[in-house]
Amino acid sequence: MIKLTAIGNLGRDAVMNTVNGKNVINFTVAHTEKYKDAQGNQKDKTIWVDCAYWTDRTGIAPYLKKGTQVYVEGQPDVRTYTTKDGANGATLSLRVVSVQLLGSRNNDQSGSNTTSNYQPAPPMSNSASTPAASDITEPFDDLPF
Repeated sequence: MIKLTAIGNLGRDAVMNTVNGKNVINFTVAHTEKYKDAQGNQKDKTIWVDCAYWTDRTGIAPYLKKGTQVYVEGQPDVRTYTTKDGANGATLSLRVVSVQLLGSRNNDQSGSNTTSNYQPAPPMSNSASTPAASDITEPFDDLPF
C-alpha cells in the first residue's frame, strides 16, 4: 500500500455528494513551494491534489472552506487524460482516509475565521483515582527500572 500525506490550503469550498448511497466529500488541497530557478529568480510551484473523502462522518464538511489549512492522508491515484487540443495531462487525486483541520489563512472578505469558534473539549481527568502530588511519599531517585 502506498500512503500519501499532504498539508495545504483548500482551493475552494468542499462539496458533499451521495454516490450509490455513500457519502463523499470532494475538495482540493494546494501546496505552494517557493524556489529559485537557475538564473536566481524567485518562482512559485503549486501542486494541486483532488481529494475524495468517503465517510459517514460528514460533520466536518461545513468547516472545509476555501483557504482552510488541512492535513490529509490516504491512498494516491494519478489519472492521465488528453486535452481537447491533444496534449497529455495528469492529475493527482487522493482517496482520503483521515483529514484534520489545521487553521485558516483568514483572508476572506467577511473576516470570519471558521476555526476560531471551535472549542475543544476539556481533557478528561480521573481525579478520584489519581493521587495528588503531595500524597506521593516514595523517594524520587528510586526508579523502578
